[in-house]
Amino acid sequence: MLVDVVIDGVDVPVEGTDPRDHVGELLVLVADGEESAFARLYDLLSPRVFGLILRVLVDRAQSEEVLQEVFLEIWQSADRFAPNKGQGRAWVLTIAHRRAVDRVRSAQSSADRDRRIGARDLDVPHDGVAEQVELRIEGRRVARAVAALPDPQREALTLAYFGGYSQSEIAALVGAPLGTIKTRMRDGLSRLRTEMGVTQ
Repeated sequence: MLVDVVIDGVDVPVEGTDPRDHVGELLVLVADGEESAFARLYDLLSPRVFGLILRVLVDRAQSEEVLQEVFLEIWQSADRFAPNKGQGRAWVLTIAHRRAVDRVRSAQSSADRDRRIGARDLDVPHDGVAEQVELRIEGRRVARAVAALPDPQREALTLAYFGGYSQSEIAALVGAPLGTIKTRMRDGLSRLRTEMGVTQ
């Protein structure tokens, strides 16, 4: 038999009292750390709890996450259930509804924050001229530093970074052993870092 239980202002159809399910008694046992009672409670209520959460969230994956959160909360706080103050089923469904609503609010808050940050980033004035000037100045510094390298190092680095050749291809092009090319490139990069004032 289905009856309507009002949870935070929402009518939720739940099964009426059934002497076989004893949700309140199960919750008392769960509060005492009875794992088998918790397993029975989960088997008994998880389909109904999941249905409620899914109605609120719509998203199945998020609903599954919230379902786990709900039963974790039940395991951790079953001692707060007062059998003399209400039905166990309604208590569990209230937790589920609040968790689902919290997830909706959290998602909305996160989306609002992302929109604010995005709008703020769009409003940052961008000085393209200053950026171009900095790039040109930096480019000249790099060109001077490369020009100051010994010819073999400059040749290896130029072929690699501007020509797109691999170290093996450079060795074949210049007729030097691969180990020599690797050494030239390593030493050349080290000198460039020094020239440019870059700390390793």
